[in-house]
Amino acid sequence: MTKYDKVFNSPKTSEESLSPEEAVAAIATVTAIADSSIEDVDAESLAGILWEFEVFEEYSEDEIAEIVDRLISIAEEEGIGPLFNVAKVSLSDELVLDGFAAGVIVLLDDELTIPKSKQAYLKKLQAALELEDEEAEEIIKEVIAAFKEAEEEYADDEDETVVIEDFSEQTYQSPLGNFTVPIPVDPQQGGRIQSQEGVVGFSDDVGTLLRIDYYPFPLEQLEELESVGQEEYLQIILVEKYVPQAIFANVPDASVEYTEYLEDTLRGAYYVLIDMPKGSTISKQENNGTAIRLDAYRGLLTFISGEFLYIVSSQHSFINGETPDSLEEEAEDIKESILEFVETIEFN
Repeated sequence: MTKYDKVFNSPKTSEESLSPEEAVAAIATVTAIADSSIEDVDAESLAGILWEFEVFEEYSEDEIAEIVDRLISIAEEEGIGPLFNVAKVSLSDELVLDGFAAGVIVLLDDELTIPKSKQAYLKKLQAALELEDEEAEEIIKEVIAAFKEAEEEYADDEDETVVIEDFSEQTYQSPLGNFTVPIPVDPQQGGRIQSQEGVVGFSDDVGTLLRIDYYPFPLEQLEELESVGQEEYLQIILVEKYVPQAIFANVPDASVEYTEYLEDTLRGAYYVLIDMPKGSTISKQENNGTAIRLDAYRGLLTFISGEFLYIVSSQHSFINGETPDSLEEEAEDIKESILEFVETIEFN
């Protein structure tokens, strides 16, 4: 019996039915479980990966998360072999390549390569989906190229950032003139201002991170806001759009741990807390000289003021072995620090 017989040679199939899109998600789920255990699978991270697929462009991230949770439950109750079998028969001809790509993405390491230990699985997945070598190799190349392009775009954005370390002014004014704010960091503590179009961040060497993202609010968005209501509109902007693009894309293990709508704050604001393993803006030096990013919690608050939509964020990095308080305490403390910062902003 070979290592992956339980996946590809199971005589059983699940009684559950899957849509073709769910079948793509099932292949990603099976791949994530194949070399580990079900308990080790991060459902939210997996949902975040799938959300980037064009196949799921009509789905909200919450809907994808529900699909992944359901698939994991099937694997727990019936096994990954039956789950793979029902996924294979449920794939439409148009989505077979997407199913294989979903497996490839799950297997990629930090160097954007398929580890040798995973290549046997990928070969068996290719055979099970009846793909020719050329087809499989083309998909692998396309997936890796897409990830590299995303990394390059992120690097380009970093290159466009203006870092101000020697600042004598007491306030920062947005280039668009929509707000001014007293500078909340001190050059004596390594204070820095990082500014680029639509965002300014204030940070220092002792763990401070305060960031303001701002976007002109087009009048055509008013119709959508009035249609779905302010709470749902802000939730969609923050949880389904901003967080996957700005955080999950750069910290794959990050997850949303807390959400809250603040009806009486800033005429309606939406707040989330993100757990960011190895996602802090602060690093520590290991004995071998490599720099490892610290764990952190990041809080984000979104609201509309005047003709702009704002996302204000702050983080708590765990320095020198510090451990987090309870989730509720962390969420409350970071929320209060953001609100105190927002009170210092003068919106024009």
